[in-house]
Amino acid sequence: MPKGTVRYWAAAKAAAGISEEPYDADTLAEALGEIRERHPGELVRVLRRCSFLVDGNPVGTREHETVRLAEGGTVEVLPPFAGG
Repeated sequence: MPKGTVRYWAAAKAAAGISEEPYDADTLAEALGEIRERHPGELVRVLRRCSFLVDGNPVGTREHETVRLAEGGTVEVLPPFAGG
């Protein structure tokens, strides 16, 4: 199973209480499931509003089960940002 890094930004970072942590998952859906188990509460609520980048590529509207993760990859968790 691929191992990589999840990076949290803004409200997601505040809710997680950390800026990054490892993942051990084949898909984005699996990685997000791990995150929800490790951080029940506010982060689960924040994740519902987030967008995601996987290795710099926007996930967009793709089903998270179809987004494959790579060994040594990075998942960026991006809550909605105000301003521009």
